Amino acid sequence: MPKLATWLREKDEKWFAPFFGKHREIEVCNALKVEISIANVDGLLLTGGSDIAPEFLRQPILDPSVLEKDVDPARDRWEFAAVDQALDRGLPLLAICKGMQLFNVALGGTLKLDIPGHKAPEQKENDVQQLRSDSKAKHRFEKVNSSHHQAVDALGKGLEVESWCAADDIIEQIRLRNYPFALGVQYHPERGKIYDSLFEDFFARLNSSRKS
Repeated sequence: MPKLATWLREKDEKWFAPFFGKHREIEVCNALKVEISIANVDGLLLTGGSDIAPEFLRQPILDPSVLEKDVDPARDRWEFAAVDQALDRGLPLLAICKGMQLFNVALGGTLKLDIPGHKAPEQKENDVQQLRSDSKAKHRFEKVNSSHHQAVDALGKGLEVESWCAADDIIEQIRLRNYPFALGVQYHPERGKIYDSLFEDFFARLNSSRKS
């Protein structure tokens, strides 16, 4: 049985349940609840959450007041280590919202620590934010449900942009170049009905990783 490692908050479980429910052959291992060794899994899912704890950021923090207070350093420590180990093993990786930001920082990138215009209530679950995408991107969506107050700034090593917000060019999707599957999305595919192809691609890669 393929194993998927993640750190999933209880309040987010309902969003992922329909996608996991389609793939009962995959065992979801939640590091919030059990100890997980990346050496024994077949893929890594980084989900949304609070801001990355300041001690893990690789940049000056000129105004600490813009950062959220409910950070989770234990989660961040596990996820940064998990990214390194997953990439060393060539495992498929999908990073969502805060997960995409952490993925970027793990590869040496930086963040815009507070941005305007990306956290309106209607953006949280509705596909209203228009994107423009690179023609080479496999997964392209005209509009997405992106809601966040931080964003990718300088790209981490080996990363390239696949999609931007059409209004202000905030980065909304990245991938790791010359790697089988490592995709970061700033929006929340688990909260929408148009993202099945993205999850199916990820789960197919996970199953292939188990067989190889």
